[in-house]
Amino acid sequence: MAGISEEDIQKVREANDLVAVIGERTPVKQRGRDFWCCCPLHNEKTPSFKIDPATQLWHCFGCGEGGDVFSFIMKTEDLNFPEAVRRLAERAHIEISDAGGPRSVGSSKKARLKAVCEETADFYHTQLMRNPGPEASAARSYLGARGLGGDVPKTWRLGFAPGRGQLVRHLTAKGFKPDEMVQANVALSGDGGRLRDRFYNRVMFPINDPQGECIAFGGRVVGKGEPKYLNSQETPLFHKSQVLYGMEKAKASMASTGTAIVCEGYTDVIALHEAGIENAVATLGTALTMRHIRLLARHAQHRIVYLFDGDEAGQRAADRALAFIDDSMTPEAGRTKIELAAVTLPDNLDPADFVSDRGGAALQELVEHAQPLLKYGIDRRLARHDLSRAEGRSAALADALSVLAPIKDSMLARDYAVQIASRCRAREEDVLDQLGKLKPPRAADAEGTDAAADDEPRWAPQPRRERLPQSEVNRRRFERQLLALIASRPDLGLLHADALAQTQWHEPAHATIAQSMLDTLAEDPAAQPARLVGEVARVLPAAAGMLTAGAESAVEDESRLASFLVEELSIGDAEDAVAALKAQLSDPSRLPADEYEMLFEAVAAMQQDLTRRRAAHV
Repeated sequence: MAGISEEDIQKVREANDLVAVIGERTPVKQRGRDFWCCCPLHNEKTPSFKIDPATQLWHCFGCGEGGDVFSFIMKTEDLNFPEAVRRLAERAHIEISDAGGPRSVGSSKKARLKAVCEETADFYHTQLMRNPGPEASAARSYLGARGLGGDVPKTWRLGFAPGRGQLVRHLTAKGFKPDEMVQANVALSGDGGRLRDRFYNRVMFPINDPQGECIAFGGRVVGKGEPKYLNSQETPLFHKSQVLYGMEKAKASMASTGTAIVCEGYTDVIALHEAGIENAVATLGTALTMRHIRLLARHAQHRIVYLFDGDEAGQRAADRALAFIDDSMTPEAGRTKIELAAVTLPDNLDPADFVSDRGGAALQELVEHAQPLLKYGIDRRLARHDLSRAEGRSAALADALSVLAPIKDSMLARDYAVQIASRCRAREEDVLDQLGKLKPPRAADAEGTDAAADDEPRWAPQPRRERLPQSEVNRRRFERQLLALIASRPDLGLLHADALAQTQWHEPAHATIAQSMLDTLAEDPAAQPARLVGEVARVLPAAAGMLTAGAESAVEDESRLASFLVEELSIGDAEDAVAALKAQLSDPSRLPADEYEMLFEAVAAMQQDLTRRRAAHV
């Protein structure tokens, strides 16, 4: 691949035993030849995560994920493939060289901008801890008054921005160029091109990516001033709609608890973590977006809880959150279901003040009893109206029912509609009729103003898939079985390479997987399962879970099973070909008589051959 040679990738793979890598993150126990553990990707109490030391592949029978050592690091640490290779290279103390010369200009540029941010974070932290001036002292007093003194500034690398060009001079002395400071958004270019510090007289909160590298900053003014909070603007490193404050510290707790807590401020996140609630993150001056939810759902696979302040701003945020109601919240979503819940803090308190006054255990109890977002939204809409008056009940019914528009065809929506009817003293039949006439909301604002246009909310209309006939369901199941078998036994892929190349795959993804396997085996006939699956995952990431699923107990005669599946697919392809030819024969007028007769004889011969093959195929 571009950037890292295949030789180095293989070297890193061989140096990182999968059992050891996973064992560093969660306890593993051996059962037979395999190792098992509780899945680090979702919350579970009974181990369903299998590690096969022979193939160096893993699969979770609970969430369906799977892959090799690189995919494990990618999924648990939110890395792309090159980053995962480099992370494991560091673990194994392997030096890797870039294939084809230096890294791309884009990668080099981002690395320089990260270096600017890292140096800036160190500078701000030093100013907070050591600057004897009155402004830095006021910053320390502010943090102390908020309960953020002691070890907190060191743990969270908090800082102080003195302004007056001190950061620009420091970065210049470190060899950074003016355009790098401007692009990292830690400096601004004034009249005549003269640089000045972007942040002045502010307590600074470094914003990290999920790997813990600084990519941006948030600053809170010390004393009076506007704006009270100032975030970095969008940069090549930082996109507000995709980043959550504290994610690098919270993701492990999210995975272990299955729950993510979303609040609105830096100090709220820090206060919650310090109170022992380590699965909390915050948005960065923007409404929660669908990209945020997707990021959270990778780690918190049980529930995402919105924690809203009791003040007016917090309640406006609560109303905006209703835009994320969609089909993924319904039982029909099955294994992909995500529970979104919400809670409003009492007495107009924010999370930091709440844990300071009442403790972390009290907040944890509120989170545990958070209402599903649907119920929360409906209750809020009903509370706006006077239900003692007929006019109020009528308005309340329409207002509350609109919350259900994105999921109006689900059984869950019908259940809630019946509850709304009861509270508004309306006939159930009338309310259900109104529910059916609702139009799903437009996909305009669910991402917030920072979202990319192509990142649609999950409730954007999806094409409805037709129910497949049982014969087609069986066919695709056989395709999956064969591909999964070859993933664990690459030698069988070599043995049946011609058949793989000729198979007419009914599922397009299966054709992609088969071609990737053939390409890998052609390049390296001795390729091991981990490489075979790893190469497929780089082309089609979702395929890794399917290829590693297999069965929980091994098949006795894998060679015989492979031959059976190859023949089954071949017979199916022949049957498809016969059916296509029969369709041509259905209208004799469309073919010349001699051509029709030849085609008829060919179909008869093929049919006889198929009958013989089916009889022999056991």
